[in-house]
Amino acid sequence: MAKIPITVIVPVKNEEVNLPFCLQLLGDFEQIIVVDSNSTDRTITIAEEYGAEVYQFNWDGRFPKKRNWALRNLFIRNEWVLFIDADEYITDAFRSEIQQKIKDPEVNGYWVTYRNYFMGKLLKHGYPFIKLPLTRVGTGEYEMIEEDSWSQLDMEVHEHLIISGKTGHLNATITHNDYKGLDHYISRHNAYSSWEAKRFLGLQKGGFKTLTFNQKLKYRLMKSGFLPPLYFIGVYLFKLGFLDGLPGYYIAKYKAHYFFQIQTKITEILATNKN
Repeated sequence: MAKIPITVIVPVKNEEVNLPFCLQLLGDFEQIIVVDSNSTDRTITIAEEYGAEVYQFNWDGRFPKKRNWALRNLFIRNEWVLFIDADEYITDAFRSEIQQKIKDPEVNGYWVTYRNYFMGKLLKHGYPFIKLPLTRVGTGEYEMIEEDSWSQLDMEVHEHLIISGKTGHLNATITHNDYKGLDHYISRHNAYSSWEAKRFLGLQKGGFKTLTFNQKLKYRLMKSGFLPPLYFIGVYLFKLGFLDGLPGYYIAKYKAHYFFQIQTKITEILATNKN
């Protein structure tokens, strides 16, 4: 049976917990590439066991980060590339749909909605998690953000994939379920909040001119100090997060606290720079 003519790129670092299930679902794709950042666990061994091509990425603190580096430097055999994180898992419906959608010559990328699990429960409410992980090679890259070594995040996490031409939206979803637990979730979002605080201050100098409407709204609310409580009220009450039980409450609190972390880190940086 012919393989699906898509190259799947899986950026990783110390993902021995999530990676086996992720790769297990990708066997029908023509090319699987794992881009590692010097993992110290069994990540590389697992990737090789599943027949993936493995490459090491050593970040110098500047552009490009991991995903853009892969697009620019690796031999991608197919016209389409799909970025999947180790804690993201494709479904049969997704696999079937993309085989048809990539045949459309008018579309250069597809948005995907993710089904999120938190603390072992599928979240059916709250704000939908949507991103653009599937693109025609050569039609776009992740946005360039000048960091000059102020971040420890060597992969595009909050940077958006900017596509030239038309984009579509897949009906099928991807499952997002990180099996590493709350310790990892909290540690990861602590790093993310530091990045967001520094990005906010960098963007503020230019007046947020290049951002989307939603990004501008987020940063304006961040500046006002109202974002944490407004986010909690919005996701837990208006988006019916309370119907997801305790996990729905906890994720709303954690995300609101995440925005609170960003605000207080901005305040700390500004105060430090004044001294």
